[in-house]
Amino acid sequence: MKLSHRMSLIKPSATLAVTTRVLEMKAAGIDVIGFGAGEPDFPTWPNAQEAAHQSIRRGDFYYTAVAGTPELRSAITTKLKRDNGLEYSYAEVMASCGGKQVLYNAM
Repeated sequence: MKLSHRMSLIKPSATLAVTTRVLEMKAAGIDVIGFGAGEPDFPTWPNAQEAAHQSIRRGDFYYTAVAGTPELRSAITTKLKRDNGLEYSYAEVMASCGGKQVLYNAM
């Protein structure tokens, strides 16, 4: 398959390359601190785990809108107002898997 010239200009993620290298070094017994992907250094909260399990049991495991589900976006606006004193409309809020995805979508 031949891709367009513009697609060929997209390079692999440098962040993922750094993360892969750190994992290789750790597997080789090297004591290293990774500054690649922004992985949390704590486990997923129990309430988030349970919410995910409930969602799967309900059958909520299909692709969603790029900006997030309406329920999630509404929850974000509620949290921002309650905890941070910030008021945003539903249209001004989105959820994503991470910063690179947001920037890629914006471009």
